[in-house]
Amino acid sequence: MMDIRTKLVMLFLVTFLSVSAHVSAQSAPSPLPTSTPTRTNITAALEKAGQFTFFIRLLKSTLVGDQLNSQINSKSNQGFTIFAPTDNSFSNLPPGTLNSLSDQQKIQLIQFHVLPTVISLSQFQTVSNPVTTQAGDSSEDHFPLNVSTSGNQVNLTTGVNTARIDNTILSGSKVVIYQVDQVLLPAAMFQSSAPAPAPAKPEKAFSAAAADTPTSSNGATVDTSAGIPLRLHPVTIGSYIAVAVAAFLALLY
Repeated sequence: MMDIRTKLVMLFLVTFLSVSAHVSAQSAPSPLPTSTPTRTNITAALEKAGQFTFFIRLLKSTLVGDQLNSQINSKSNQGFTIFAPTDNSFSNLPPGTLNSLSDQQKIQLIQFHVLPTVISLSQFQTVSNPVTTQAGDSSEDHFPLNVSTSGNQVNLTTGVNTARIDNTILSGSKVVIYQVDQVLLPAAMFQSSAPAPAPAKPEKAFSAAAADTPTSSNGATVDTSAGIPLRLHPVTIGSYIAVAVAAFLALLY
């Protein structure tokens, strides 16, 4: 049997090990909570800024807003530059302008306000015209968008109207949103066509009666009732009259 001294030593060791394990468990650092990355939302940024109700409505109804948000938050996308017209700029459009557009044209109208890359205000001074938009073809008669600068002012010309960048709504590594004072109107949808030429005036007017009655080259009327035209020359008519008179005189004498 173990003596009392041995029992005391073993009890001390067990107690020491238990306390050490408890202290170690309490001193171990707890893992840090994982943070959810912030997702960019274009419509939320515009709603926060205010005065973009019409533009937000088009972004949602055409689903272009959802597509842009998805691409912006994708790691592979290079980002976008968005020109956001104010409510006043939409109010200045002729009545019925938006209602006259098809669903596809509304999508193209919104895409015309989006560049497929991030461009800062200073970079507008060196861009090549026409700049490419999400609407596609930037040729002169489709969706041209040209940039001009004067000091710090940046103007956007579509061939139909000219807009000015007034403010920066959102600036990030994947998206920048600029406030513009006009709705950008692409030439493919809003450029007025040249007026049609006026019809040429006839050199000589004819009455309906005269047009219905055929005539010969010498002015005599042509009888088409039998299907074969009978052309009577004035000299022939005179001969018939002379023969008839002579026969009548012969009967008298």
